[in-house]
Amino acid sequence: MPFWIKLLLVCFVGCCLGSFLNVCIYRVPRGLSIVSPRSFCPVCQAPIRAYDNIPLLSYLLLRGKCRNCHGEIFWRYPLVEALTGGITLALFLKFGFSLSFFSLLVFAAALIVITFIDLDHRIIPDIISLPGIAIGFLLAILGPSITVKESLIGILAGGGSLFVVAFVYETLTKREGMGGGDVKLLAMIGAWLGWKSVLFSLFFASLSGTFIGGATMLIRKEGRYYAIPFGPFLALSALAYIFFGPQLIDWYLGWGKP
Repeated sequence: MPFWIKLLLVCFVGCCLGSFLNVCIYRVPRGLSIVSPRSFCPVCQAPIRAYDNIPLLSYLLLRGKCRNCHGEIFWRYPLVEALTGGITLALFLKFGFSLSFFSLLVFAAALIVITFIDLDHRIIPDIISLPGIAIGFLLAILGPSITVKESLIGILAGGGSLFVVAFVYETLTKREGMGGGDVKLLAMIGAWLGWKSVLFSLFFASLSGTFIGGATMLIRKEGRYYAIPFGPFLALSALAYIFFGPQLIDWYLGWGKP
């Protein structure tokens, strides 16, 4: 099979996965089953036909509208499909068909779901983060990427560091600045990627959160206590670590040396 066809197939499978992630993003915070009933229009509740549920293509052919009620289909549905397809392709190019590819694809899928649920509802569901911690640790036993020791330290460092930050902030300001979901998410990141990813994610997420949060407050003219979810920044940082983290850490540690 030509390599370019293989790339197209990998990307398409990733987009199909993104279609399923859209189901999870909509249903998990509402306490609905992700298995049944089949996909339906969120406007009129009519079941979506199989030929209207082809990732990206159906959205374009229907011009972003439901075939049944002509209600607008939220643009984020094809965005999640395209994003998942792109990440799947990038992981394949980096790791090939390997245990690392499949394990990190599951991890990336969980991060995507967490990101959009946190943006919508300001929550990070325990039903994703807690099993994610356990699965990440179990995968470390198989040793595709990190050791059991690195995973265990990552869990303790990830959960412990944010817990301390949240506790100190709340003690000093008498305001909740970070939820328990963020603590569990960083522990999950540490379980999958090791303790170095925790340091990287905290720094990268804090930096990007400061810039984006500050810009958002200026644009929306909100007060200094305007709250933005931290989970998406942690998720973005974890993905950045997968592709660039070790190289950036090595560059930083070697920066300034003759």
